Amino acid sequence: MLAIEDLHWSDRSTRELLAYLIRTLHRSRVTVVATYRTDDLHRGHPLRPYLAELERLQGVQRMELERLARPEVERLLAGLLDTSEPDRRLVGWIYERSEGNPFLVEELAYSYHDKEAVGLGNSLHDILLVRVEALPEPAQQVIKVAAGGGSSVEHVLLSAVLDLPEDDLFDALCAAVSAHVLVPEAESESYGFRHALMRAAVLDDLLPGEHSRINRRYAMTLESHPGLVAAHQWAGRLASYWYLAHDPARVLPAALKASREARRGNAFAEQVRMLERALELWEQVPDEVLRELRRYHWPDDAYPTAVEGDDRTADGGRLHFVDVLADATVAASRSGEPEQSVRFARMASRVIDETAEPERAAWFWLQRARAAHSQGDTGEEESERARRLLEGRPPTAVQADVLSQISLGGALTHPSREHIAIGERAVRIAREVGASAVELHAQVTLGMLCVFLGEIEAGLALQREVLARATEIASPYLQARLHVNLSAHYEQLGRSSEAVEIAREGLATAHRNRLNRLYRARILGNLVEPLLAQGRLQEAEAALTSSLEDTGGMQRGDDLNRLHAELALLRGDLAGAVDGLARIPSSQQQQPQRMLSRADLAVRIAARSGRFADARAELLTAIEDEIPVGMDHYAWPLLVHGAVAEADSRGLPDADVGRAEVLERIRREAQRLSRAVPLYEGWAYMLDGELARAEGRNTPEVWVRAVEALRPTGRPYPLAEALFGAAVAHTAAGAREEAGRLLREAEEQARKRGDTELLREVTALAERARLPLDLSLFAGAPAAPTEAPDPSATLNRPHRAGA
Repeated sequence: MLAIEDLHWSDRSTRELLAYLIRTLHRSRVTVVATYRTDDLHRGHPLRPYLAELERLQGVQRMELERLARPEVERLLAGLLDTSEPDRRLVGWIYERSEGNPFLVEELAYSYHDKEAVGLGNSLHDILLVRVEALPEPAQQVIKVAAGGGSSVEHVLLSAVLDLPEDDLFDALCAAVSAHVLVPEAESESYGFRHALMRAAVLDDLLPGEHSRINRRYAMTLESHPGLVAAHQWAGRLASYWYLAHDPARVLPAALKASREARRGNAFAEQVRMLERALELWEQVPDEVLRELRRYHWPDDAYPTAVEGDDRTADGGRLHFVDVLADATVAASRSGEPEQSVRFARMASRVIDETAEPERAAWFWLQRARAAHSQGDTGEEESERARRLLEGRPPTAVQADVLSQISLGGALTHPSREHIAIGERAVRIAREVGASAVELHAQVTLGMLCVFLGEIEAGLALQREVLARATEIASPYLQARLHVNLSAHYEQLGRSSEAVEIAREGLATAHRNRLNRLYRARILGNLVEPLLAQGRLQEAEAALTSSLEDTGGMQRGDDLNRLHAELALLRGDLAGAVDGLARIPSSQQQQPQRMLSRADLAVRIAARSGRFADARAELLTAIEDEIPVGMDHYAWPLLVHGAVAEADSRGLPDADVGRAEVLERIRREAQRLSRAVPLYEGWAYMLDGELARAEGRNTPEVWVRAVEALRPTGRPYPLAEALFGAAVAHTAAGAREEAGRLLREAEEQARKRGDTELLREVTALAERARLPLDLSLFAGAPAAPTEAPDPSATLNRPHRAGA
């Protein structure tokens, strides 16, 4: 290989020599790789026609290196900073500023390492300004004003702010574009900087006061001529210009207006940014300006803008500081930042007198409960605090909302008829006070409770009915909640195809409405789970890969880390599975479904590693308290895999001690679980078979029932495991022909699912028992033993590590 770097600096002789080599070496086993920077190719650069000629030659291919995606930036930073997992916010900050340019990623990483993360390092600053400083003074002035206008600025707005003769402006812009400082954007008729850091360097180089003066000119121009920018951008742009011009009295009204526009467009992160500015500047704004501000009522928030007995009900709807905090609390939650939402709610709690304003105080405690829930906690304490504040008070939307949240908390932790009664009361109060959004959310929770408590079809029907209503009234967050719920229910009931369909609908809705990354992570998890169950590994892996980019590289549980571990375990990557398990945050363990799912994964990883004592400990910790009603989908696999670990460890030193008590504990929990759908029935028979195996008994008829129960589900998982268990049992019983048939089908289902470990176990059993399996599928497998197999020995699964 011949490598030539920086071809843009080559002279004519070098280019001619390279062209000669390419023409003469194309039949040789020689690869020539030449690199150049497109940024350095001005319009008259001699390399442009030269490259066009080269591309016409045989064997020449031009390849443009794309910018790094966020996951690639994260991996690069991990190496540069010598850490396995760079901070999520640091990754986001560097990715946003570098725009995926590897050189800039490195420079920013080094600046961070040298404690210069708040700005640009001196060397990077100088490199970025070289091109600007080489331009004529008029071009430099245009670039400075363009930098003040934002990452991109419309030609008409720039022209109005500069107020230059048209020819002079054109010449200056041509110079800036030719130097690759500014880039024209034809569709929007605007100019942007070639790189965001170039703009940052220009702004850093402005004189004190120059930046605010430029932004004042932009703000005054926009106030006089609002048509110079797109209508949906006007309020936000004006607020930003006044903010950078340091004029609080003008920033506050503009920021509040911009926040409302952002919310209408589901741009909640932008809404938070505007509201933070309003809160920051509130004390600096004269009273005469504050008195003119008015509250805006958002019907779906149930926020009490007017409360009986409140002094402020007679103030003409004047906006107060706490009202801005309320908007910020909701906006932060919907932008996927629950910690920030809690911060705003706590600020409000310090301002509100709970005795004088119990309704508002309860509303903020309710938001804290929701934030806790979104982080994997129960939020029960916060919900109960809100409920106590409203005891004995007249029915209101807030009261209905609090009851709905309490009902939801119960549904996710310990579903009961009591929680249905609470949910029904929430619906009645919401109807009475006309809080339709609260009523619909309460009905969703009632549907969940019905499913969990065994009224499956009624619960699904109620939620589908609300989904139709949510679609009709265009309520994206209600739609998102229902897509998450229904896809989870369908998968829990073994209806994986329906789960995939509803999850894909939910993902499309989330993207269409720009819903936050927490919702996208949940719906992605609900898509991957049924894909794995159906054996659609490539689709599942593609969805998991996209999740890093789609969810902003979020380092949270939300099932994605667990699903990464599940995929690794399927492919025999034990180290990857252990890593995924370790990444599941402890905060995710408050909700039973997440705790049980994690425990099931941990039991399988420990058993696969030969750590049977650890597998037993994980199981017993998970079932220390009674498994709540409605957790059948998560509990059955955990109990089965716990029994598998006990059976596989028979005869190992110390493993037999305490086994009888563990098996009895498993049986007690299983008696409390539902067998209402074929999937649960199949798991139940599998558990009976594994418990018998753990006690040294062989029950082929039980395994046959497990297979028969699971066939209608059309899922390789757990059908493949049931078929293998049946093959083991029939082999031990001496029914070789039936064992061979079952084993071939187990191999087919395991291959369909991509279960590498189970395929190895199938191979081991076929070889040891000399069953008629097509062993050509397993190249390099050792020859079958010549002696007859010991039927009792085949009850064990010795291929598992440590057995």
